Amino acid sequence: QVQLVESGGGLVQAGDSLRLSCAASGRSLSSYAMGWFRQAPGKEREFVATISRGGGAIYYTDSVKGRFTISRDNAKNTVYLQMNNLAPEDTAVYYCAAAFANRILQVFLTAGDYGYWGQGTQVTASS
Repeated sequence: QVQLVESGGGLVQAGDSLRLSCAASGRSLSSYAMGWFRQAPGKEREFVATISRGGGAIYYTDSVKGRFTISRDNAKNTVYLQMNNLAPEDTAVYYCAAAFANRILQVFLTAGDYGYWGQGTQVTASS
């Protein structure tokens, strides 16, 4: 079992930055691709970013490219999402997720591919 706990959310002004962290326990994350998803009120959960086991493959949804950066530190069993130039449309609950990856560059863009989820952290960017 992998337990995931997100932190770092909050209320900021549009244009500000936040850094989300996702700390894992139970197992080493080195065998898992990691992802960040978000869910705004009244909307479905959507993919934000994913990173492969060693960080060699990274993908972002188009709306966050150039503003968000996903990274990981396997020694600390932690994944990060640096969010710059936040906009009101980024307001959502942000979730990190883990998916066992057989190949080192394997990544997953679909929520159904992830077997472990954190409880979420609220990010609110006000205009």
